[in-house]
Amino acid sequence: MPPTDAGANAAPTAASAASASAVTDRGAGIGSECEDTLDLRLPDELIALFAQDTGAGIRTGTGVRTRTRTRTGTGTGTGTGTGTGSDRVSDDLLDHVAEWGPAPTPAGVFQLVPVHIERDLALISRWMNDPAVAEFWELAGSPTVTEDHLRAQLTGDGRSLPCLGVLEGTPMSYWEIYRADLDPLARHYPARPHDTGIHLLIGGVADRGRGLGSTLLRTVADLALDKRPACARVIAEPDMRNTPSVAAFLRAGFRFSAEVDLPAKRAALMIRDRSLRDLL
Repeated sequence: MPPTDAGANAAPTAASAASASAVTDRGAGIGSECEDTLDLRLPDELIALFAQDTGAGIRTGTGVRTRTRTRTGTGTGTGTGTGTGSDRVSDDLLDHVAEWGPAPTPAGVFQLVPVHIERDLALISRWMNDPAVAEFWELAGSPTVTEDHLRAQLTGDGRSLPCLGVLEGTPMSYWEIYRADLDPLARHYPARPHDTGIHLLIGGVADRGRGLGSTLLRTVADLALDKRPACARVIAEPDMRNTPSVAAFLRAGFRFSAEVDLPAKRAALMIRDRSLRDLL
């Protein structure tokens, strides 16, 4: 989308022509990504949330996340149930992930089930202590480390929701679905309203290295686009060092947009566009 100003309808001057040429030269070779570099206005609701969030941290994982959100902690390890107490929150900002329902995949029926701490902490903490996971998520240690991370999301403002990925009735992955445009990440890329971010870890070693991550990433990205009509893009920011993760996003229909310097890492900004979902 071209930038606009008060003189947009005026005849071009030599200076403005030179400026336009410079912009064109800088954008050469970018293709569909050029519009990502020009749409720089932060949404008003993000600015309002930042005013409340001056101490918010950004962490590494398969991506970057804050630890704040609200959401209905529903679901069991097999895909049903109801959360209570401190886990019970509202997910209006994410269009009710708990109600997105099951989705067929080549590997079986898959469903996102919101985390219930009392039920799921031991499993997720065990995954976080796997050295291959801990290298990028940095949540190894006692279960309280993982609990603090989960509880901050579940009792936060609704920007993010931790979920178990349940495949054919078995919890086998951990996900965070979040509003990228309302996250501190938006300070580091040209966010658009309702951008939806995702983080993923595959829990079991036996489920890694056989293309399952790509299958599930595509499934979850498409669920977000189907269930969130206002969302035009799904965003991810894996660590540039995590080449298997970057490759998995590419196979899942995401495109590489840019390298982004974040406080804790250098990330690959990956985008799955609604307009390109049938082509990639």
